[in-house]
Amino acid sequence: MSVKALYPGTFDPPTNGHIDLIQRGAKLFEHLTVAVLINPIKNPLFTVEERVVMLAEATASLGNVSVATFDGLMVDFARQLGATAVLRGIRAISDYEHEFQMALMNRRLAPEIETVFLQPAGRYSFVSSRMLKEVFSFGGDVSGLVPPNVLKRLKGRMREK
Repeated sequence: MSVKALYPGTFDPPTNGHIDLIQRGAKLFEHLTVAVLINPIKNPLFTVEERVVMLAEATASLGNVSVATFDGLMVDFARQLGATAVLRGIRAISDYEHEFQMALMNRRLAPEIETVFLQPAGRYSFVSSRMLKEVFSFGGDVSGLVPPNVLKRLKGRMREK
């Protein structure tokens, strides 16, 4: 059976934890669409377009992965793509509670779409985009926690400020 999946998120910025899940998801699914949520409520460091470029660069070697954007309900976008699975990462118990509630709501809205939870590699289990941006803004070293192309853009963004 071939399964198309969607991995939604804000990816601001993409981390090595995200890339780990994408690489592993690419092995599980016929096609994986990494979908950047357009969310005007959040105050992102990078534009949607920049995040799409960073993800496309970081996943260029994966032939069955594409990057897209969406707004509105994720299940509507998944249906539009013909995806029957949603990939989500869980780092800690605090993630589980939120992700579980979201998965149940998505199941109610789209019972034909399954949610698949993966844990990131242990070395990335503590990394969140929010924490990473905060550490980097105070001069902390985040190399090894983001792909090289993302680190380069982070450094460039901080020079602009």
